Amino acid sequence: MSQDNLKADMLQAMRRLAKSVTIITTSDGKERFAMSATAVDSLSTEPPSLLICVNKTASLHRVLEAGADFCVNILGQEQEHLSHLCSGPVKGEGRFASGDWRTAEGGVPYLGDAQASLICEQDGRFAYGTHTIFIGRIREIRHTPSITPLIYVNGTYTTAVAAQAPSMAAAG
Repeated sequence: MSQDNLKADMLQAMRRLAKSVTIITTSDGKERFAMSATAVDSLSTEPPSLLICVNKTASLHRVLEAGADFCVNILGQEQEHLSHLCSGPVKGEGRFASGDWRTAEGGVPYLGDAQASLICEQDGRFAYGTHTIFIGRIREIRHTPSITPLIYVNGTYTTAVAAQAPSMAAAG
């Protein structure tokens, strides 16, 4: 199979991998940066950490490459418009024009009403192909009580309703 065919087949296969939609945020101390991403995953619970994969052409890549800390904001279905805002032609501070944006200690921007915001200290990176894998050691987690995950699959946004665990009162 040719490299071109393999690349095309990989892209089609990955469209079938449903992923939660996030917005990765960071700051260089003067400007804030944000981008929508699905290439995010947990790494370890000891220490609590996760990884993000960022294309080297992304505007926030140079800031992360310089060692900046970052936040992974996990979006709910009601925040689909923010994902569009942070993945389209609007750049820089314009990506923060909508949403409940706040600043954590240390200057990292986070979304106040995200499903969860995982504020991370950068703890390593590894360049591979067109991307860099950044490791974040989680130093703070903020979350909301609702669970309405925004999911991206086959080029479309969707959601899944989390099953509610039976309450102890109902079981007794």
